[in-house]
Amino acid sequence: MKKTRQKAERGTVRKVLRCLRPYRASAAVSILLSAVSVALSLYVPVLIGRAVDCIVAKGQVDLAAVVSILWRIGAVVAAGALLQWLIGILNNRISFHVVRDVRDKAFRKLQILPLRYLDAHPVGETVSRVIADADQFADGLLLGFSQLFTGAATIAGTLGFMLALRPAIAAVVVVLTPMSFVAAKFIATHTYRYFHDQSAIRAEQTALIDEVLTNQKVVQAFGREKAAADRFDEVNGRLGTSALKAVFFSSLTNPTTRFVNNVVYALVALCGALVCIASAGTAAPFTVGSLSAFLAYANQYTKPFNEISGVVTELQNALACAARLFELIDEEPQTPDDADAAVLSDVRGNVELRDVAFSYVPDRKLIEDLNLSVRAGQRVAIVGPTGCGKTTIINLLMRFYDVDAGEIDVEGRDVRHVTRRSLRASYGMVLQETWLREGTVRENLTLGKPDATQDEIVRACKAAHADGFIRRLPQGYDTVIGEDGGSLSQGQKQLLCIARMMLTKPPMLILDEATSSIDTRTEMYIQQAFRLMMEGRTSFIVAHRLSTIREADVILVMRDGHVVETGTHDDLLRKNGFYAELYNSQFAP
Repeated sequence: MKKTRQKAERGTVRKVLRCLRPYRASAAVSILLSAVSVALSLYVPVLIGRAVDCIVAKGQVDLAAVVSILWRIGAVVAAGALLQWLIGILNNRISFHVVRDVRDKAFRKLQILPLRYLDAHPVGETVSRVIADADQFADGLLLGFSQLFTGAATIAGTLGFMLALRPAIAAVVVVLTPMSFVAAKFIATHTYRYFHDQSAIRAEQTALIDEVLTNQKVVQAFGREKAAADRFDEVNGRLGTSALKAVFFSSLTNPTTRFVNNVVYALVALCGALVCIASAGTAAPFTVGSLSAFLAYANQYTKPFNEISGVVTELQNALACAARLFELIDEEPQTPDDADAAVLSDVRGNVELRDVAFSYVPDRKLIEDLNLSVRAGQRVAIVGPTGCGKTTIINLLMRFYDVDAGEIDVEGRDVRHVTRRSLRASYGMVLQETWLREGTVRENLTLGKPDATQDEIVRACKAAHADGFIRRLPQGYDTVIGEDGGSLSQGQKQLLCIARMMLTKPPMLILDEATSSIDTRTEMYIQQAFRLMMEGRTSFIVAHRLSTIREADVILVMRDGHVVETGTHDDLLRKNGFYAELYNSQFAP
């Protein structure tokens, strides 16, 4: 388990480094400026030591020398501040550009992920990965750039100066300071697991909030407010426990390393004072100024250990979030179109399903040995109880899912060997669930035909009986509606979706409970419009209200993934089989 986690961490680090490749030049400049900044900061203790010797030496204070040294200190500090400002700009640019690129990759991957993945993962969790986890990754990356390289350069520089001043005292610092890394390593091992759990639970909480807010009317209608609150409290409690453990272990890093650093500082001061006393009057005395410079170097040497230990903790959090983000990016995309995939053209509507088998879960069969031959212009109705596979057939026809076995042909071509774009452009689709985006009514209507004229839009809306309510909106066709239709009723949203489909006039139609949210009178008018539109077009109609499919050319009666009966409405009633049972049940007293 531990080896697996370490392997995963190393894999995440390699992926982060790959993301940094386009910004190698900026990173190199940042490291160079950091080195110069560190060199300037290391020169300051030398100047301070000289100033101290000018003050505490025997005789008069060399005020002119002290003033000159102070001017040099001021210039060095100003130059260091300017370099730090430039380094900050570069580090921010690198960090946020990297995260922008990663977010862009994640969003692009969402566009090509198979529906199998999207159906299996809550929307809120996916959003949390792309937004919250990316932000945490950016913060950790920025902290790493800001302190990691500077800290490493400071350690190397101060060690060189201390060895040059007094190797024996430097040995005390070198031997004791690595204790900080030992403590930080122990803490980081525990912290990564807790930060990873925290990110996962935070995603679960985001998914829960999204679910409850999206369906707030349902929650209130069924009096589930307390149940939703209790569920939120349970998830929030687990998040609090995980966050507390993560914060507890991460907060141990700073005081632990500071304790080690203070011990080192005290021992250096003691050893330095003894050496200072012992070397007095010798040819190479260890002066008070040298001691003050050495103490400054010792402090500078131990301080990065403290900062790097803190950075390691933050990087553990950043890597945990990055791992979840890369999990999304590394998901298998939907099977791409073949390199030589054909583009469907002149589609008349001939569709054939041969020995089709499909299941969402491998060990749970759904559709087996499905055969169907549809001629151009036929109206095919698909009926059956909930869960029998009606909508699944629609998903297979549109190639939202690929068949596990068998073949689906359109105009004699296997749909797996034609482009998805041309296949889906051949269908007009209206589902029970509406989809509208934020924008004007006109923009939503022309989604499938952006170049539609105003006359075409109005004709389609009149055919769908949507023109009347659209004109009653504040700005008519230019009225801005919110996400998923805003304040429009469910019926009005469905009318807009029907009008959108009528505007594109595709060669084949898919109507999956297309009039489920429309009143009976309007449905009668729309059914008439559908009949006119379906003339000469192959149509697949999924319906629970069997009275709406009496005029279908072929009715497929499905049960447990199998077509158990086929025929016209009258033929199936005469058979007095499963269809007759379903039909009569809708009119039973």
